[in-house]
This record gives sequence, C-alpha cells and structure tokens, in this order.
Amino acid sequence: MTDRYARYQRLKFARPAERVLEIILDTPGKLNATDAAMHAELAEIWRDVDGDGEIGAALLRGAGNAFSAGGDLAMVEAVTRDFATRARVWKEARDLVYNLINCGKPIVSAIEGPAVGAGLVAGLLADISVAARGARIIDGHTRLGVAAGDHAAIVWPLLCGLAKAKYYLLLCEPLSGEEAERIGLVSRVAEDGKAYETALAIAKRLAAGAPSAVRWTKYALNNWLRLAGPSFDTSLALEFMGFTGPEVQEGLASLREKRAPDFPKSSPI
Repeated sequence: MTDRYARYQRLKFARPAERVLEIILDTPGKLNATDAAMHAELAEIWRDVDGDGEIGAALLRGAGNAFSAGGDLAMVEAVTRDFATRARVWKEARDLVYNLINCGKPIVSAIEGPAVGAGLVAGLLADISVAARGARIIDGHTRLGVAAGDHAAIVWPLLCGLAKAKYYLLLCEPLSGEEAERIGLVSRVAEDGKAYETALAIAKRLAAGAPSAVRWTKYALNNWLRLAGPSFDTSLALEFMGFTGPEVQEGLASLREKRAPDFPKSSPI
C-alpha cells in the first residue's frame, strides 16, 4: 500500500485485484457510523484516489455486515453546539460530494445492511452502486430535524425522479436494496451477502477498461451533477442552518431515548 493512505485511521484499504483499491468504512462496534474522524477522511480520500496512478478503479464497502449506520450522535451534537465545528463539518460535507464527483477514477460501492448518513452519500454518488436485496437505505435527515442536505438534492431526483425523491426524503422512509434498484436509486441489486462479490467483479472490469475512455465518460456524465450544484449548495446551507434550531435538539433527544420525536407544531418561517 502506498504511503498516501497511511494517514487514514477510520478508512482501511486492501488490493483485492489488479489496479483495484478497496476502501473499507470501519468504526468497530458502531456499525461503521461516521464519527468526526471518518467524516473528515471521507471528504479527503477521493483526492488521493484521483492522484493514484497505480489504480484504475475503487471499491467502497463497510466492514462486517453493515455499510454505515449514519452520523455518530456525538459528532452531530458537537455541530449543534459549536460554530467552528459546524463550519468545519459543513466544509467536509461539501468537499465529500464535490471531491467524489470530480474524482477521475470510477468508483463502485457495495451496500450491505444499514446505509445512512455520510456513508450513504458516497454509496449513492459512486458511479456504480450495488445493494444487497435486504440492505436498509435511509436518508435520515428530516427524522433528525434538519433539511436533507448532504447529497440528496444533487443526486436523488436524477436517480429515481422527483416524485420518489420527495416521498422518501420528506418522510424519511427506508428502502430495501431491492426497492432501491426497482426505482433506480442504485445500479444493481444482489442477493444478501453477495453485494461485495458483484461489486468487485464490476470494479475489475472497470480497472481493465480503456482508462481515458472510462474516465472521460464519467466526467461528461457527471456534468449532470455539476449542473445540480446550486441545488446542493442550498440544501447543505439549509441543513446546517437547521443545526442551530430547536427541531434538531428534539430529533437528537428522541434518537438517544429511542422514541418517536415530538417536533414543534409550527415553524417560524
């Protein structure tokens, strides 16, 4: 493994095939939830992937039987309390999306188990996403009490259409991998336990393909996402405005207490 990856702590790496880099979300005992360290690393890794001449494709998966269980509540609470933390995490959330979109190498994701939060951002923005039939995909933002900002506005309407995007994002409705594939939110569905195997086969094909042709095709197609950049920037700003308000306090409390939230019945706007 080249030294460019030595500094990462929450992301682990492997070389499962020639010119394929495997990136593993790994927070032991927390279903690979995104803590502050992983959030920062997920924003940065795509620059290193882009500049690594030894690889032709990247494969993203979670350690164990989960993809990622969402944002670590301690990190979320810190965002609500402290402006400097909020500003830093906002920049990381922005960089995660744009660095992944602008990474020249093709990226494949293998989604098993729960997929929420920043991990889901990378999973759905991957060029080809493979979900296990029983995977549980959920955006999670409105349940927390903030706007769906960290990737939803830039990609969900393109993948599954505006009507489905509104249904799942406004209601925070979970999707199985099977349903996600049916509506076009993910590229492929695989039997439970087979998402990684399927994704690796795809990554190997991409790594063995004509490199310039594959990368330039990705670049051109991702102009659809770049066109949606203003919508994403707005949604991200509104999400982080929400971290300063009362709804997220109730959302956090209800998650910690494992109960249904009791949000305010009216909005100041």
